[in-house]
Amino acid sequence: MEVDINSIKIFIDSIKENSNYDFSNYSEKSLSRRIDKILFDNRMSIEELAVKISKDKEFIEKIIIEVTVNTTEIFRDAKTWQLLKYKYIDELKEKEKISIWDIGCSTGQEVYSMLILLNEKNLLPKAEILATDLNSEVLKIAEKGVYKFREIDEFIDNYELVMCSNPYDDKNHIDIPHKKYFEISRRKNLIKIKPNLLNKIAFLKHDIIQEKNIFDKKFDIIFCRNVLIYFKHDLQNKLFDFFYQNLNDDGLLIIGRHEGMLGPISNKFKKEESIYKKL
Repeated sequence: MEVDINSIKIFIDSIKENSNYDFSNYSEKSLSRRIDKILFDNRMSIEELAVKISKDKEFIEKIIIEVTVNTTEIFRDAKTWQLLKYKYIDELKEKEKISIWDIGCSTGQEVYSMLILLNEKNLLPKAEILATDLNSEVLKIAEKGVYKFREIDEFIDNYELVMCSNPYDDKNHIDIPHKKYFEISRRKNLIKIKPNLLNKIAFLKHDIIQEKNIFDKKFDIIFCRNVLIYFKHDLQNKLFDFFYQNLNDDGLLIIGRHEGMLGPISNKFKKEESIYKKL
């Protein structure tokens, strides 16, 4: 059952008045589903939820985990990663430093995928990778690099599409076994990132809506995948402009497969799959 507009407003106002979080620009449809689940799980009315929010800071943090979306996979959307590997990353070879920001990194599978590509291109030593998320709990998981992964075979399929095949030149590719980067236990249903990739990323709690760019630098690549889809169009457009302003010349913005860029800002990028290159 969807929560009505009035209940959504009560929720947004309660969170805003009692924390630094602001969900005013989130899609009502997305918020409705999550608020409904929170009410059901806690057996509360919206009024009781607002009272609880006003009195319990720890509860607010639990609510943030429920509201924020944490969907990510290793080499999700293989075509995007194939393009990165066989086309776009090579364009970064002449740079002295490579700056990458993964916004809404969730549990980190995406940014570890990027590390693997950089390592295979011998670019990892000169890369600085920042990964941020609003949810502090998923960042703890990301730092450890240990994942419960029921779809292990699906993960291996994605990995092999990117790392063991070349869709642009099937005679010019090198098989790179997943054992180079991952330890897999089918019995325990675990995938572990090998130690050589850990501690290569700075994971930070950060609210892209409230804090914008706290790093005082521009980036060669910005990931913001499957985050924008949960925002209203006005906020999406503001963020696209923000990304443009904070990318270096010829920088890359990588968004989700079901996300898109509309309006005048789209003329400032060249699109290929989910990759937008700054013009």
